[in-house]
Amino acid sequence: MRCNLTKLWYQPRHPLSYALAPLAYVFRSLVYLRRCCYQLGFKKVNKFNVPVIVVGNITVGGTGKTPLVIWLAQLLRQQGYQPGIVSRGYKAQQTQFPYLVQANDTATKVGDEPLLIARQTQCPVMLAPKRAQAVQALLQQTQCNVIIADDGLQHYGLARDIEIAVINGERRYGNNRCLPAGPLREPKSRLSTVDFVVAKNQANDNEISMRVIPQACTQLIKSADHKPLATWQGKKVHAVAGIGDPTSFYALLKRANLIIIEHTFADHHRYQATDFAFGDDLPIIMTAKDGVKCEAFADERFWVLPVAVELDADFAPALLAKLNSLTI
Repeated sequence: MRCNLTKLWYQPRHPLSYALAPLAYVFRSLVYLRRCCYQLGFKKVNKFNVPVIVVGNITVGGTGKTPLVIWLAQLLRQQGYQPGIVSRGYKAQQTQFPYLVQANDTATKVGDEPLLIARQTQCPVMLAPKRAQAVQALLQQTQCNVIIADDGLQHYGLARDIEIAVINGERRYGNNRCLPAGPLREPKSRLSTVDFVVAKNQANDNEISMRVIPQACTQLIKSADHKPLATWQGKKVHAVAGIGDPTSFYALLKRANLIIIEHTFADHHRYQATDFAFGDDLPIIMTAKDGVKCEAFADERFWVLPVAVELDADFAPALLAKLNSLTI
């Protein structure tokens, strides 16, 4: 169902989108009322004595939040901050919250994105469905002095000092409708209230450009074994993607002149060995987010393509200036 909805969201004038339009108006009204309840004090907003940076989006699906969170955490550490990260832990089987992610945890237990973020940033990552509980636990258990809330734009129970909205610069807002008729979690007007709008791949005026840069591939069972994408130039490989926007991953491989056999799975799909019974010995290249879910059964065919992000040069100074100016 999700796949079908995604198709109609990004097709102009799809008849089903028009049929769902009344539900979209209801959804939009509920979103507005919910936000008003927090703004007017009818619902509690939890404020903490450290700066909180929220990274999120207003659309469903892949916009590049995870690599931006990783980049942001690394930037803050370089500047002498001690960042902590809070996450909902979507599809995690962990039931006791708040929970501090460990490097040897499994993606099944804590979720693919929190595990990837914890490993790549080496920052404390705390899980809890209520972000405020996760922040409180971080402050009690760690020495962090700045909080990054992953995918927390709509979590208004957590007060925030800086908001960063991430958008897919190519797909944008689809048909510009709210759920379920379109991909919007909130109306586009929400972007006028955030501090920074970061656009992956294609940025318009007043947006920060974020470019995704593929790194050398890493063999999943031998993390010390690296090969550049050019290793498979002109060769067939299986390309596996269970992310919000798999087309962006396939495009990276195609630009490197790989001949790819696409295998698209739902975002956050829980892989099993049978998902990879392709009947041949061709290399399997997947995203880092997919890779952490395949460690238990991977063999020599499995390769992960990590990515880095490159942002406009004026973004980091502007962000740091705003952060440094805060009086908490």
